[in-house]
Amino acid sequence: MTTSSNSCDVVVLGGGPAGSSIATILSEKGWHVEVWEKEPHPRFHIGESLLPHTLPYLKKLGVLEEVESIGLQKFGAELVSPYHDESVTLFFSGAMDKFHPYAYQVRRSEFDNILLQNCKKKGAQVHEGFEAKSVDFSDPNLAVIYGKNAQGMTVNRQARYVVDATGRQTFLANQLHAKRRNLHHNSASVFGHFEGVIRHLGKDEGNLTICWFEHGWFWIIPLPDGVTSVGMVCWPSYLKSRKGNLEEFFWQTVHGSLPMLDRMKKAKAIMPIEATGNYSYQSSVMMGSQFMLVGDAFAFMDPILSSGVHLALHSGIRGAEVVDAYLQGHADAEQKARDFETAVKHGLETYSWFIYRITQPAFRNLAMAPRNFFRMHEAISSVLSGDVFGATPVKFPIFLFKGFYYLMAMLDLKANLVQYRRRKHAVEGEPVAS
Repeated sequence: MTTSSNSCDVVVLGGGPAGSSIATILSEKGWHVEVWEKEPHPRFHIGESLLPHTLPYLKKLGVLEEVESIGLQKFGAELVSPYHDESVTLFFSGAMDKFHPYAYQVRRSEFDNILLQNCKKKGAQVHEGFEAKSVDFSDPNLAVIYGKNAQGMTVNRQARYVVDATGRQTFLANQLHAKRRNLHHNSASVFGHFEGVIRHLGKDEGNLTICWFEHGWFWIIPLPDGVTSVGMVCWPSYLKSRKGNLEEFFWQTVHGSLPMLDRMKKAKAIMPIEATGNYSYQSSVMMGSQFMLVGDAFAFMDPILSSGVHLALHSGIRGAEVVDAYLQGHADAEQKARDFETAVKHGLETYSWFIYRITQPAFRNLAMAPRNFFRMHEAISSVLSGDVFGATPVKFPIFLFKGFYYLMAMLDLKANLVQYRRRKHAVEGEPVAS
C-alpha cells in the first residue's frame, strides 16, 4: 500500500538530540517540519554524561528544568590510572569560565524523550516508526524522501530541505558514498547498566570516572536511581581476542583492573552486556543547498570526553540558523553554511587531539599531575566542560599544553613509541562498516 505523497519545508531524519534540537528551532521559526524517527521513544542509548556547557543549549530549547529533574549533578571527572598511586579529579569549577561548574548524568531514554516531546510541543510533526530508504535530489528546489512507516506502508515526502540526524546509521553519508573511516582512531566498546557499583560520597557521587587499563579505558557513570552505567573502550583487536561470551569477557577485563574491581566487586548487571565497534568515522560531505548532516550522522570519534550529546546539540541548534537562511533565500546563506561547517570541524578537531593521545603514557602522566602553568589546567578543564565554541581564551594555554605533551613524549620516547605503534597497528587493521 502507498500513502498519498505530500510536502513540507523540512524533513529531519532521526529524533535523537541533534534531530530534535534542529526540529525545535526550525519549528519555532515557523517552518513546517517533520521528524522521521525509526525507533519508538523512550529507547535505550549509551552516552549518559552531559557537559556543563551543554546546559545553555538545553535552556535555549526550553527543557533545562525537565532535564534537571531527571539528572544527577556531576561536578567533575575522576581520572584513575593503574600506573599512579592516587586518583585525580578535575573539577569543572576549575575551568577558565567559572559560571558553569556542573552538569548532569542522565538516562538517555528519558533525556532523548524529553527533547523529542519538546519538539512536538514546539510544532514539529513527529512520526515514530518512519524509516527513510532513499532521497532524490534531482530537483534542485524540492527533494523527495522515500521511506516506509511502522506498518510497512510506503511513505513519500517532498521537502525543501533534508536534515540527516540518523546518528551512527549515517543514512545520507552512505547514500552519497561519503562515509570515511577515521584513519587516526578506531575503537570498540562493551557496556551495560549495573546495580551495586560503589559510589563516591557527598558532592562527588555524580562524578564521572575514567580508569585506564592495558587495552583502553573504563567509564563509570552514576545515574540518579542507583543504577550505574559502566563500559570499556578498547582496540577492536582486544575485543576479538575474547574466548568466552561477552559477559565473561567484560568481567575478565574488570578483574584485571584492581581499581575497577574495587568499585565493581558487589555489582550485578541489570541488562545484557552489549558491544559495539567501528566507532570512528567522518563524512567527506557535510551539507549542500538541500541537505545537512548533523551530530553523529556527520562524524563520531570516541566517547571518552562525553562530547557526543554536546556536539549534537551544538550542530542542531546552530545548524537550524543555516537551514533557515537557505529556506528564506538569504544572500549570506552560503557564508553561514561555511562558518557553521568550520565551527563543527573545530569542535571535532579540538576533542580529537586529546582522544588520539589519551592512551599515550605522556598524556596520562600530564593528566595525573595537573599543573596550572600559564592557565593550562584551567584550559583543559574548559575543554572537559565543553567550552570549545565560545569566546573563552583557551587557545594559547592549550597550545602550551600540547607543547608539554610532546616534550614529555620525547623524555620517555621508548614507552610512548611502543604505545603509538600499538595504536597505529590497531587503527590500520580494522575497517569501518557501513
